[in-house]
Amino acid sequence: MKLLRHGPAGAERPGLLHSDGTIRDLTGIVPDIGGAVLSDVGLSALRSIDAEKLPIVQADSRLGPCVAGTGKFICIGLNYADHAAESGMPVPPEPVVFMKANSAICGPNDPIVMPRGSVKTDWEVELAVIIGTPAKYVSEAEAMAYVAGYAVTNDVSEREWQIERSGQWTKGKSCDNFGQIGPWLVTRDEVADPQDLPMWLTVNGKMMQNGSTKTMVYGVAHLVSYLSQFMTLHPGDVISTGTPPGVGLGMKPPQYLKAGDVVELGIAGLGQQRQDVIAD
Repeated sequence: MKLLRHGPAGAERPGLLHSDGTIRDLTGIVPDIGGAVLSDVGLSALRSIDAEKLPIVQADSRLGPCVAGTGKFICIGLNYADHAAESGMPVPPEPVVFMKANSAICGPNDPIVMPRGSVKTDWEVELAVIIGTPAKYVSEAEAMAYVAGYAVTNDVSEREWQIERSGQWTKGKSCDNFGQIGPWLVTRDEVADPQDLPMWLTVNGKMMQNGSTKTMVYGVAHLVSYLSQFMTLHPGDVISTGTPPGVGLGMKPPQYLKAGDVVELGIAGLGQQRQDVIAD
């Protein structure tokens, strides 16, 4: 299934993408795409619904972030060997973990808002893993059972604030509209191998990132297990798993976004996003 949320920001309603390409409304069927709805039981109940009988949503309706009630937006840094190389950094001996503020979360086609004073706003296409069942101290062998599904995310980053100013990475990662998620949550049964997904990103039509989850250092199962040793993962939590090479920081000379740019990105089988870059 491909689950989504549609409507104005802050007032999104649950929905799904029907096999005929139309968006169908789940209002009154489930409260939202989050919480217990993301469990195996909740997803099984949704699969039993005849989507043909659900109301059709207007085709030009805004899509919101595809998951609701995210308690933690966890990011993994330097998790692609080829991206670590372009950054001039060694492959980390354990996953590099940092948090992105939940207030950064927005819809897949909502604009990238360059914050005041930003001169190094950058892009990062990433595979997002969405937790469906509470996970604590889970083994790598059982980790995938705790995953509800996957989505595309853009881990937008302000590199000066992330790297050149003192402190940790969070302040360069957490600005408003720095976390587009969607267009939909693709349930795990529809993704045969999350470690074999082509992914791409363009800026103004020029290919910048053209990679694959094959080059992840730490795969999805490892990350879910690893993180569950330090914190309980709850339904709706998002793990953004790192980016392949081709970010602006890694170019020679570095290249960053400016107002008026258009960013497009996608992952095979998970859909794509389009964002206008605007100044705050």
